[in-house]
Amino acid sequence: MALLVEEPGAEQKPVHLDAVLGKLGAFGKHQVFTLCMIALVYATGTMYNVNYVFAVEEVHYRTNNKRNRNVEACFGLACEEWKRALVGTAHIFGNMLGLLVQGQISDRYGRKTAAVFAGTLGGVLGLAKSCASEYWTYVVLETLEAAVGDALSPMFMLSIEIVEKEKAILYQMILLNVATCGLIILPFISWALPYWRHFLRFIYAPALILLTYSFFLDESIRWLFSKGKKDRGIQIIEKIAKRNDVAIDRQILNKLDYVEEDDSSNLNDWKLLLKTFKSRIMMQRFLVCMVWWFTITLINYGMMISSVSFGGNKYVNFALLMLMDIPANVFYWLALSKYRRKMPLLTSFLMLATFSYNIVYMYTSELFPTYTRNSLVALCSSVGRVGALLAPQAPLLVNI
Repeated sequence: MALLVEEPGAEQKPVHLDAVLGKLGAFGKHQVFTLCMIALVYATGTMYNVNYVFAVEEVHYRTNNKRNRNVEACFGLACEEWKRALVGTAHIFGNMLGLLVQGQISDRYGRKTAAVFAGTLGGVLGLAKSCASEYWTYVVLETLEAAVGDALSPMFMLSIEIVEKEKAILYQMILLNVATCGLIILPFISWALPYWRHFLRFIYAPALILLTYSFFLDESIRWLFSKGKKDRGIQIIEKIAKRNDVAIDRQILNKLDYVEEDDSSNLNDWKLLLKTFKSRIMMQRFLVCMVWWFTITLINYGMMISSVSFGGNKYVNFALLMLMDIPANVFYWLALSKYRRKMPLLTSFLMLATFSYNIVYMYTSELFPTYTRNSLVALCSSVGRVGALLAPQAPLLVNI
């Protein structure tokens, strides 16, 4: 990507888009407002991904038996432990399939469009789930909500594309801590609202706010330029400059040009994806990323699900486990700001699960070209969900 700037008495020289994004600022009025909108998705989206841990939590019942008052009996889901675990597996399976579609929607129609569509639909399905009258209806709605209602993937792409690359890590650190705060609050919401219908309605209602993002959220400038929508990209640059009180030379914008890395502007999205896979280097990266994603999702989801089975207060246990993510998020920012991606990633796999998860997300997004970035990250994440798919079933092994 390049901007062409003509200086008096000098030849035209390319100026990277990052330089313009840097001039627009990282924490001006526009960026802070956008960051707050994205933060809402991070805070609630992480809740939706693990809500089943509390929505279908284990409940023990005791019978009032005159002969033996110590005899325990079970009712409903308490009689069939596999049904509780199946809800978590259904969610992750739906999420795994949905990522494949969402990546294509995001790369074809834009990050904003994908996020607004998924977030709003997810809120509607989540609220519908709270009204389910029987178990299998709930499982179907859980699967659908996970498949089409996850706005985190396109919002992640938007968040790393709205600022210069040097500030993307800082943005992610802030947003990851917001997501962590959402997960810390989640168990206390469940504690305060033990009835699962009230619990689900409380956490899913804010998702309907995403429908208003159609009017207030701007599309990724990088994505617009990658799709040849130069005029729209320039309009957004001018809008940001005006809101942030930054002077942008109109002559520079008139000569603004986008330089493709290769001739891909005339190819449709599926051909672009196949073109990427024909590259030996890209294929190697993809295979390695799949192994990373499988490993980290199995570990992270396994820890979250198992935390409510420890001794003591399960709500506090879950919150404390999530609280440990905050120093991991800060460490992630410090490490990636000072070092390259490879060594921190390899080192983190030895002992730091959350740190690994954060790096893999960022690193994967940097390994692939803009025009298929969300599709390939979503594909890697989808394959990785096979690991998460196994996590809800792991507690069943305790009984065996």
